[in-house]
Amino acid sequence: MNYSSFVFENNDGIATIRLNDPEKLNALTFQTYGDLERIMAELASDNSVKVVVLTGTGKGFCSGGSVNDIIGPLLKMKGDELYKFTRMTCNVVKNMRNLKKPIIAAVNGIAAGAGAMLMLASDLRIFSDKARTAFLFVKVGLSGADMGALYLLPRIVGLGKATELVYFGDTIDAQEAYRIGLANRVVPGETLMDEAYKWATRLKDGPLYALGVTKELIEYEGNVDLEAALEMEAMAQARCMETPDFVEGYNAFIEKRPLRFNRG
Repeated sequence: MNYSSFVFENNDGIATIRLNDPEKLNALTFQTYGDLERIMAELASDNSVKVVVLTGTGKGFCSGGSVNDIIGPLLKMKGDELYKFTRMTCNVVKNMRNLKKPIIAAVNGIAAGAGAMLMLASDLRIFSDKARTAFLFVKVGLSGADMGALYLLPRIVGLGKATELVYFGDTIDAQEAYRIGLANRVVPGETLMDEAYKWATRLKDGPLYALGVTKELIEYEGNVDLEAALEMEAMAQARCMETPDFVEGYNAFIEKRPLRFNRG
């Protein structure tokens, strides 16, 4: 896969997407959005990729939409053109959440605006101790409802804290992100990628089909009542019980040996 707006590498099943415009703190352009929309869809059928790590080059994770390359041109657009753009940005998040493979955000620096949404749409978030994040939309006269923010953020930090973050657009540091549950872990900047790849390796070596089902149901069950959720889980678990990974889990326990899940 070749993309002009980020670096893509696949190392033994762990794919790294590294936003690559460090002078602008990896600000997003129309091209970047389009590339991200496409790659997140294509990875669904790429059997060589098991886990995805998303990060940025240099001092920033992603500072949001580029002022010159996006904000300026948007001011000249109307109606359908604007909707086409906002729909594309939402498709990035849709494709990330629909991808039945774990996505780890290694947040190496500022994650602001749309950059905060790329971080939020990931499954797990490891912050450098120097990382910061802000949901800036209201500060530029836009709704805090952007790229799924009002769907995803309250599910992670609670409605009250999510409302505060999107109403004020304040920047919070890594420790505050961890305190409110937005960051899963905070680590020294120099070890960030090592820690991200450790998690990625653990996930890659796990039961990939079961992980994909788990991600799918995390997404679906937040929007249904308990009875519907229980039915989803009963059907999904029954499918998992027919997989080789379930058999391997049993055999490894009985034989008192390490797990060797199917990597096919």
